[in-house]
Amino acid sequence: MTPVVPKPSRWKCTCAYDGTAFAGWQSQAKSDAIQDVIEACLAAIFKQPIRIHGSGRTDAGVHALGQVFHFDAAWGHGARKLLAAFRMGLPPEISVKAVQPIPADFHARFDATGKRYEYRIQLGAADPFQHRYCWTVFRPLDLAAMKAAAELLRGRHDFESFTALNGSQREDSIRDLRRFEVVRRGRSIRIVAEADGFLYKMMRSLVGALVSVGEGKLSLSQLREILKAKERTHRILTAPPQGLFLVRVRYAK
Repeated sequence: MTPVVPKPSRWKCTCAYDGTAFAGWQSQAKSDAIQDVIEACLAAIFKQPIRIHGSGRTDAGVHALGQVFHFDAAWGHGARKLLAAFRMGLPPEISVKAVQPIPADFHARFDATGKRYEYRIQLGAADPFQHRYCWTVFRPLDLAAMKAAAELLRGRHDFESFTALNGSQREDSIRDLRRFEVVRRGRSIRIVAEADGFLYKMMRSLVGALVSVGEGKLSLSQLREILKAKERTHRILTAPPQGLFLVRVRYAK
């Protein structure tokens, strides 16, 4: 009897990773990226090269709790066994949390309707179990001023002043920053942002602006002028990568 060969299916996967030791999400020619490690794992599972497509890039040192990617492959053993195969083949710094078959027209990047990021700040020295996952700030921060700055930036704006893209890389820089809030618990500050999309280094630039306001280095009127100018300036600080987490990617269905 001829064995039944499963037809290729599209699989949607949600993963988490500690980005400390990786060169970001996107495949790199000379250094390890998270995409490279996952594709190597899939190649071992399927005995052939498998290309994955992520919801977007994260920079070197940035972490994720809910990154999404998809790939096409023939797998006849169900989602649970595929998830188990991932767990056996990936290093502890990368974890595939969920897999599911998805219609062939789904695309992890182009079907995304929004993303949620979280940035973690520690006031004063971070302990050995925190420093890889936060920005340690030793100067006092004016939380009320930071919240006012977040309110100023929230909404639909042209965020050209808050992206590191330039030249031929430029894209439409209008984004709807639906949520942007600052929450403090003890010596920990979390900055939560959700938008229909984020530009290159936009979240880290927004955080850098809030911290500059909190330190008194940037006034609200200056921040408003920078936003309206639609031009990158040295007055916008890019926060370090280790405090940033991609929390969730949203889809319409």
